[in-house]
Amino acid sequence: MNPETPRRSVLYMPGANERALEKAKTLPTDALILDLEDSVAPDAKPEARDRVAAAAASGEYGYREVTIRVNAPGTPWHADDVRAAAEAGPAGVVVPKVDTPETVREVEAALEKAGAPDTTAIWAMIETPKALFAATAIAEASPRLTVLVLGTNDLVKELRAEHVPGRAPLLTGLSLALLAARATGRAVLDGVYNDVRDTAGFEAETLQARQFGFDGKTLIHPGQIEPCNRIFAPAEEEVERSRRIIAAFEEATSQGRGVVTVDGRMIENLHVEEARRVLALAAAVAGR
Repeated sequence: MNPETPRRSVLYMPGANERALEKAKTLPTDALILDLEDSVAPDAKPEARDRVAAAAASGEYGYREVTIRVNAPGTPWHADDVRAAAEAGPAGVVVPKVDTPETVREVEAALEKAGAPDTTAIWAMIETPKALFAATAIAEASPRLTVLVLGTNDLVKELRAEHVPGRAPLLTGLSLALLAARATGRAVLDGVYNDVRDTAGFEAETLQARQFGFDGKTLIHPGQIEPCNRIFAPAEEEVERSRRIIAAFEEATSQGRGVVTVDGRMIENLHVEEARRVLALAAAVAGR
């Protein structure tokens, strides 16, 4: 997994809606989750499965990372969804309600039995208190698992909490998921923002997610893509400062100096590593 793969904006698209799947080919989102779960009525799931599998296998989505969200383990559709996803070979299979590492291993075995390519990753949705306490074990359960996805709506329900500005009831859970991802080298995506008309609220929550350290945010409406991409992309001043840090450090090293300062601040190896990460992400984003 390339840690600098841009996943700033990750848009859910309803698998039963053919027009939505077609429109997704033109949207400037970094990744897509073609959904077979919540957005698809029970009687429409078989047809949606065929449509989503064909879309994921089509190769018509350009740079966008295309994933399929299957129905949760234990539902009547889960096994057929996983099998169809394996045959389609998307970039990832998004698995809801992952509470234990055993679930990850079961999905991994099902994917491999169905002939999924090695490039098809598992994205595990973390949606319950049980999942949060097991997040590190879940992240480590398989080398196929590359991304943790927060299901904040379900988490709010499980906690009997409320959706409030600043997300105080969720801060512990967000931190646990983030810690698990960073401890295991996985990416981690924030949950959705429900009010598509509240632009200011969405931008505030997206900025909070970036400040926390999330790699990106899952979205429910195309109108959320532009602010999400902007907030999660390195700003020009951040890029320029990163260049100055690397240049100053390399110059000091070549001269045998042990002390380096940039803009009046002491620079250490950890700052150089972060500067290189910022430049790598900026270059990847520019390639979009």
